[in-house]
Amino acid sequence: MTGRIERVLLLDGVDPVCGEVLSAAGLSVTTHAKLTKDQLLKEVAEHDGVVVRSATKVTAEVLAATDRLKVVGRAGTGVDNIDVPAATRRGVIVMNTPGGNTLSAAEHTCAMICALSRHLPQACASLKAGKWDRKTYLGSELHGKTLAIVGLGRIGREVAKRMQAFGMTTIGYDPIIPKEVTAEWDVESMALEDLWPRADYITVHTPLLPHTRNLVGDAVFSACKAGVRVVNVARGGIVDEAALLRALEAGKCGGAALDVFLEEPPTDLTLCQHPKVICTPHLGANTKEAQCRVALEIATQLVDMVKGRPLVGVVNAPALTNATKEAYRPWLELAQALGCLANHLSQPANTPALTITVDLYGTEMSKMKELIGPAVLVGLLNGMTQNGINLVNAPLLAQEQGVSLTVSTLPDQQPPVLAAAPEAVQVRVARDGHVHTLLGNAASGQPTLYSLDGCVWESGLTLGRNMLFFCAAPTATPLAAIATQLLAERAAVTSLLSSAPTSKEVWHVARTEATVVLPEAVPGTRLMAQVTF
Repeated sequence: MTGRIERVLLLDGVDPVCGEVLSAAGLSVTTHAKLTKDQLLKEVAEHDGVVVRSATKVTAEVLAATDRLKVVGRAGTGVDNIDVPAATRRGVIVMNTPGGNTLSAAEHTCAMICALSRHLPQACASLKAGKWDRKTYLGSELHGKTLAIVGLGRIGREVAKRMQAFGMTTIGYDPIIPKEVTAEWDVESMALEDLWPRADYITVHTPLLPHTRNLVGDAVFSACKAGVRVVNVARGGIVDEAALLRALEAGKCGGAALDVFLEEPPTDLTLCQHPKVICTPHLGANTKEAQCRVALEIATQLVDMVKGRPLVGVVNAPALTNATKEAYRPWLELAQALGCLANHLSQPANTPALTITVDLYGTEMSKMKELIGPAVLVGLLNGMTQNGINLVNAPLLAQEQGVSLTVSTLPDQQPPVLAAAPEAVQVRVARDGHVHTLLGNAASGQPTLYSLDGCVWESGLTLGRNMLFFCAAPTATPLAAIATQLLAERAAVTSLLSSAPTSKEVWHVARTEATVVLPEAVPGTRLMAQVTF
């Protein structure tokens, strides 16, 4: 899929259990707490995988320093310190451990909410300074207050459960999870504009994305109750720090609890030092249990990848989740073979733009929809681009090459050639007005072609080794001429097969041990493609 993984680099003080699991699986492990940029560039070039926490930045420059790297693992949830688009372009898998720090992050959020309501850090600092000031630190109960949770994934859900125990009313927003589902957790889901006016406390639990950057800003504070309190244990930048400071100064915000910052560590401490702000240095997942858990999870995911088991936590190529299933492997090989043959048949042309339509017949093929399309593109793009092609980067590189792809599932329909039933893949490629249609099956464990442009091989044509595809009129009998010319070029011919006759044309396919350069055309035929699978 992406090549063999043998050596893994562990950085940022990842818990030792990660190395122990990887070593037990037979992988070579190198561990460094911290590396300079030059050291990182050198080390990454000598490893197939790298595991980081949040300190090391896996930038485009780091990724470009090696063609060996195949996977970057993040022992944690966020991947802000990894250039995911650059990794995708280079065909490098990016993994995270989305559930490993859930409990720790949720507990830290709840602790922040409690600390905000009772001014705990400020009161503690005051007493340590020798003051006995009860009046200044008059607090408020959480019971009866409304907590607005933006992002109702794993962490948001756990926060809701815990704060309900304090008697808080929980409302929230999540663009993916249906209202009926959140209602089962006693969280009323609503639109963002309806959320803000009801909130006494706001906590955010979303990734930092273009549409979530500065999500809580001036407009939100204007829509909220005076004195609303804000908690961010997710990602710096979701709360607009400048707007938050303005709201604190104006009294629109009654307090803020921040564990994350746009710049870490922050060089401007104005916000951190504000008397209504409590802050921690990105401690949300910083518990012994969470760090051990995420280290174990990322190690297990890497071992699963090496062992060919189903994958979890793949950030930049969700289709790969089941790509390593042994039962799917022949179908991926078929899709790549069909894509490769389709590309060869479609050349030359006045335009490189291609339109690919993939139809998946049968119930089992419907389960592979997210896999087969990228696999067709891998075969199609082989040789069309300088980048190494795999299931990770094929969709992106195809788009840049002017290739459009549509995949349809037809679980209840029979394929056009019944001999290929019940499960089959049909690939139709159109370029510059020319169309070729290929139909295949991998039920035998090998990629097998059953139809090409309407011409049928009832027993199937196995795609393998070097194959020359000739097209001829139905009245021609060119097999002898094809064999003679191939033998004249000292080609080791292993098979010669023809499609069933049609009124339009017949395809004749020669299989040889190696590629062949024919000095002239075989009489009565057109050499349409020579493909090495």
